[in-house]
Amino acid sequence: MIRRVSCLVPALLVAGCAAKAPPPPPTVQPSAAIPPAPPRGEPELYLNMAGSGLQAVFGRPAFVRKDGATEMWRYDGQACRAFFFLYGAPLTVRHVETLPHGAQNAADMDCLTVLRVSPAKAP
Repeated sequence: MIRRVSCLVPALLVAGCAAKAPPPPPTVQPSAAIPPAPPRGEPELYLNMAGSGLQAVFGRPAFVRKDGATEMWRYDGQACRAFFFLYGAPLTVRHVETLPHGAQNAADMDCLTVLRVSPAKAP
């Protein structure tokens, strides 16, 4: 009988260790929230405009980013920036945004008007 008890006690200890609850998952720190997307809507004047026409109107972009067949052209003003997204063959404008964006559209027409007038047109 003592022999059975002496075998049973270690077995119960091992079973007790195996039955412990898993540790709680690590707490996740909240990250910065992604800002809301700008409202949809592009100015009709610039949609489907060829890249050469865009440069004729706005001049050389301050920055160009190429991602595969898509290009983003950025024009900088003192109070705003305009982003033109072009793709296709030949490159044509498919989306326009400004920062700050317009109240009802992704692009603010006042910003685009200022950028049309102010830059030196250098193709």
